[in-house]
Amino acid sequence: MTRFRLGFLTHVQGRGPLAETYRRAQELFVVADELGFDVGWVAQHHIPLHGGGLSSPWPFLAHAAARTKRIRLSTAITILPLENPVRVAEDVAVVNTLSGGRVEIGVGSGSGPVEYAALGADYERRRELTTESFDVLRRALLNQEVGTPGFTVQPPVADDFTDRFWQAVFSGPGARFAADAGANLLLNRATYGYDEDTDVIQRGWADAYLAAWNQPRTPRIGLSRFVFPAADKRTALAQISDGVLRAAKNFTDRGTFPAGQTLDEYLRRFHAFYGHPDEIVAAFQQEKVLPVATDLITQFNPAVPDFDAAVRALELIATEVAPALGWKPAPTSETPSTTDLTAA
Repeated sequence: MTRFRLGFLTHVQGRGPLAETYRRAQELFVVADELGFDVGWVAQHHIPLHGGGLSSPWPFLAHAAARTKRIRLSTAITILPLENPVRVAEDVAVVNTLSGGRVEIGVGSGSGPVEYAALGADYERRRELTTESFDVLRRALLNQEVGTPGFTVQPPVADDFTDRFWQAVFSGPGARFAADAGANLLLNRATYGYDEDTDVIQRGWADAYLAAWNQPRTPRIGLSRFVFPAADKRTALAQISDGVLRAAKNFTDRGTFPAGQTLDEYLRRFHAFYGHPDEIVAAFQQEKVLPVATDLITQFNPAVPDFDAAVRALELIATEVAPALGWKPAPTSETPSTTDLTAA
């Protein structure tokens, strides 16, 4: 079995004041670092989520860099059409320098027109804008001239950033485009607007990506999944059902999910892995994309569990779920890299 990197993604949500939500999200990064998670990811949202949301991920990751020792730091995603790509590259370069070279970046086009209107971008051109900005971002982080002759990003990136770019896609053509661009592939926790299971659909996208890959380095596939282990399913459901039903209502209001379904059906549509660790491991052993993934990115969203329950879930992922699937933490003296994928 090939070793995969283990990640944790937070949408920075919680109960109570937002300052406390942000503080506890930082604490989860510290916990994940101590447990041996390879990568900590944050999602960018300009529209508030229930219980929080993070509009500016790079200051957050700079703070996380100061509080952690080895875990790598990335976004899933930075909404690139709403940013100046040179400025993003400067932020990434600064955090990369402060963290000792622990930074990666995932990009995409975001989810809705409101944030585009708020930030003065053309929603109908979002894919084209993503392509244009990604080209600039990549050249900037490879220390090439951008913007005007003679200008390069400061501080210069001292280490090779080639295999640290990730692109989120939502279709087979998008997967092929990411491969043509030389980006690693990011797959969302679930597909929406489909009746078929998420992993059936996404396995086709992953296969399309691998077939189109023509770079000299090994391709990378990041698989994001909603994972919440607990003592049993009843305990897990007590923490996740409210968030799942709230998110499902948002999807039904937009016409993405059918209305009037059971909680079990909405959990299926969110491709959720929950319950006792043994149940989660058994479910992952049937997961169709995991065999080709190089990174398993676990998240609790759309659930908003209590902080103590979230910490316990991270512990169970790192000590019971992931090891049973073949994951091994990197030695504590090493920072996990993008290339450390040895046979296990």
